[in-house]
Amino acid sequence: MAIEERPKKKDIPEGLWLRCPGCEELIFRKRVEENLHVCPECQYHFKVGARMRIALLADADSFEEYLPNLLSPDPLHFVDRKSYVERLADAQRQTNLYDAAVVGRAYIRGRPAVLGALDPNFIMGSMGSVVGEKVTCAAEKARELRIPLVLCSASGGARMMEGILSLAQMSKTSAAVARLGRAGGFFISLMTNPTTAGVAASFASLGDIILAEPGAMIGFTGPRVIYQTMKQELPEGFQTAEFMLEHGFVDRIVPRAALRSEIAALIDYCAR
Repeated sequence: MAIEERPKKKDIPEGLWLRCPGCEELIFRKRVEENLHVCPECQYHFKVGARMRIALLADADSFEEYLPNLLSPDPLHFVDRKSYVERLADAQRQTNLYDAAVVGRAYIRGRPAVLGALDPNFIMGSMGSVVGEKVTCAAEKARELRIPLVLCSASGGARMMEGILSLAQMSKTSAAVARLGRAGGFFISLMTNPTTAGVAASFASLGDIILAEPGAMIGFTGPRVIYQTMKQELPEGFQTAEFMLEHGFVDRIVPRAALRSEIAALIDYCAR
């Protein structure tokens, strides 16, 4: 008796599907990408890299990058599980960036602006000397050109591998933003997931208008660390964009699909 052969199952390529951290549904990756990296089921906003962020906001072919080849030093010759030099090299390969910030001049729906973004995939978007220099450069260029500054934050804070030099970027970037303000400049700060620690405690919180994406984590340090140091349980939803809006730390929560139009409208209304 002949044995009937079953048809071979077709192999499904890896990476076609992903699980949403918000609703835990299994979603077709291409569908998420076509929806600007937002879950079509629950509207969870996935993290996006710096170049993707700029592409979502800037008019096509309008972005002219500043300081594209700036590289981080290794002032402390820092080593933990691996050397800082190795960590930088790994991050550069993974993101195709020299460091965690990309800044430059652009047009946003025809409005000129200096636009910058941090990349959460480059050592958690942490702020070292290069990020501080680029953010400072962006603020100075906006002041010089008398056009608005738009910075999109996504960061775990200061980069400990550079020690006090990374912490110094908090005051350096804040001073640059203050000079822009004294010159009559206009600064829109967009907080995305996550915006924490040294970045949240410096330039990201100094915008004339502070926007946030839905569900973004915003704060100085996480609830676990706060409990360990202060023995205090934190309120439900603490450090979400929605909590920050309710308590006056954020001016408006804007879904990703509406950000470009919202920023252009704010420039029209507020820029001097």
